[in-house]
Parts: sequence; structure tokens; C-alpha cells
Amino acid sequence: MNDFQPIQPGGTIGMLGGGQLGRMFMLAARRMGYRVVVLTEEADGPAAQVADRVVVGDYSTRNLDTLALCCDVVTLEFENIPDAAVRQLAGALPTYPSANLLRIAQDRSLEKQSLADMGLPVTPFRTIDDLSTAAGGEQLRQAATDFGWPVIIKTARSGYDGKGQQMVRDAEHFSRVAADFGSQRVVVEQRIAFDREVSVLVARNPQGEVAVYPLLENEHRNHILDVSKCPATASPELEQAATEIAQTVARELRLVGILCIELFVVDGQKLMINEIAPRPHNSGHLTIEAATTSQFEQHVRAVCGLPLGSTQPLCPAAMVNLLGDLWEEGTPRFADALAVPGVTLHLYGKSTPRSGRKMGHLTAVGSSIEEAEQRARSAYVALKA
Repeated sequence: MNDFQPIQPGGTIGMLGGGQLGRMFMLAARRMGYRVVVLTEEADGPAAQVADRVVVGDYSTRNLDTLALCCDVVTLEFENIPDAAVRQLAGALPTYPSANLLRIAQDRSLEKQSLADMGLPVTPFRTIDDLSTAAGGEQLRQAATDFGWPVIIKTARSGYDGKGQQMVRDAEHFSRVAADFGSQRVVVEQRIAFDREVSVLVARNPQGEVAVYPLLENEHRNHILDVSKCPATASPELEQAATEIAQTVARELRLVGILCIELFVVDGQKLMINEIAPRPHNSGHLTIEAATTSQFEQHVRAVCGLPLGSTQPLCPAAMVNLLGDLWEEGTPRFADALAVPGVTLHLYGKSTPRSGRKMGHLTAVGSSIEEAEQRARSAYVALKA
């Protein structure tokens, strides 16, 4: 990979997927002088609104060929892209992350086993091929005996923001929710009594250069990220442990691009990996205002083979998600939110608000993490006043 020729500004980057992550990536790429093309089924979706060209359609051979012909490199907005599509593109031009990394990230069982094989700390788990069979039921009972009730059951594929997973309290509870999983392959995890959730962003370019961001601290509501802040409450030893985990994952998975690792802090001093996402991450949105190099610019640099940027924070910051629920009583009061010092608004260009749908976010900066978080929460309250 060291013979990779950097794609200089002025080149063209393709994007599979047209949501808000693609949009913010494209805004960073255009600022750096790149042209951007998106393949998406949404002709006027978040990324399409800022692209130089839009290829409207699915991941058919024809559409992938069209994308390949007009780009120098292709990257992905989201990990739930068919790995066959990535393999096809990779035969024609550099495409990152790789189909192999995508295959691992799309399957919770394979992901956890791959991380465990690296010697990294993952939540204890078992894979059950079919919960609906007698053998599957026995495997669940054995996992619950070993881990203790309650357990977390997750579909092996196609889950995010809490979708495809449930905490099961006991055998009776499982009998009531078993139909939700049907005959799908699942991962059964031990429920971890954690202190807090954190995440770490890591980038790697084709030349093997790696850059790791400081830890971010996250709060969730209904399984969806609510607030992220940086710096996280973490000792230097915890920061170092997160950095080493991130470096190992990036190296062993031969990452090209940016990747987020979600972690649990246990007993104040130990980290356990929850899951990974090989793309820019919701928790890293505050890097746009609060880091020397945003996660989106870093992703551009990585997939184009440029030197990676500094991950040094510029100031304390906090980010709060804006979900479609805010629109239930009309348009939020954006002017009131923006009256709070240090607050920046990002809307994603989605036309239809829905409960739980990510419509945008607010970032607040301050002289301390307490001030930044207070400003972010005050601005959020002002939206509903």
C-alpha cells in the first residue's frame, strides 16, 4: 500500500450513500478543492444537495460503473453498504474502507471475534445461529447461566441506534420477545455495569500513517446518542489505553479512512469495546468546531492519501443531537438557540421530521467543558421555548 499515489485537491471523490455523514464529508472535501459525486437513491437528499454530481439509483452494476468512471477514489458514508458493491468498485479504482473491513463491521459476531482475536477487551458474548430452535434455546440458557440475567440479545446484522437489540431480563421475558428475533443469527452479550460510555476516533491513510483523537464522552437517550463532549472524564492512563486500542484496530483491520470505536468505562479504569463503525461518527461531529482537523477533513485526507491532520483539540466542546421530535409542535426556535454564546447550528437538509430521526445538531464551545455543556443544553432548551 505504500506505493499509493495521493489524490491531490482538484481530483474527484465518490461517495456511496447520501445522508448527513456524506453531506458533511462533501462540505469538507469541497472546501479542500475536491469535486464530489454521490450515488444515492435520494435525488434531493442531504449529500445530493451539496454534491457536484448526483448518480441517482441503487448499487447496481450500471450505477457503480457510472460512479467509477467519473471519480479518482470512492468512500462510504455508512457501513451497511453491500460489500459486493465495494468489491466491484475496488476492481476499478481505490475504494475505502475495504470490502473485508466492511464485512467484519456488518456482522456483530464476526466483529467481536475479530477484536477478541487481536487480544482486545470486548464484552463477553456468544453467537447463536438460530434462536427459534431447541438448540438455540439451550445455547441462550447456557449463556444466561454463564453471564447471569439480564443479557443483551442483538441481531448479528443490520442494527444501529438500538435497532435489532433488546435487554432480556429472564427466561420468561425471552419467551415473550422471542418472535422479534425469529430464526436470525444473534449475539448474546453479558450486560456490563459500566460507569459511562466513551468513543475514540482513529484515522489511517494508505501509507500506514495513523492519527488518534482524544476520548469523547457520550450520553444516550432511547439508544440514540443525545450528548457528546470533549474532553471526556478520563485519566491519562485511560486515554493511553484507548489510543492503543485504536491503533491496534486501525493496523490490524488495515483501515483506510476514519473509524470510531465505542467503549464502556468499567470500574473507573478499564475499557471494554462495545462496537466499531468504519466511518465518521455522530459523537465526532463536535470536531468540526473544536479540533484542529475535523473528523470529516481527516476522512478526506485519509482516503486521498494525504498527510493526516493534527487531532489536537482547540477548546472544550459539547454536541447535542436534534431529532425529529423537536418539530412536533412546529419549527424549532433556532434564533433563540443561536443567541447562546459559542453555539453553532448544523441542519442536514432533511425535508420530513420523524420521531427519532436525526435532523441536525448543535455544537457549543467554551472555556471549560462545564461551560460548553451548559451552553449546549441551554441552546437545546431554547429551541423548545
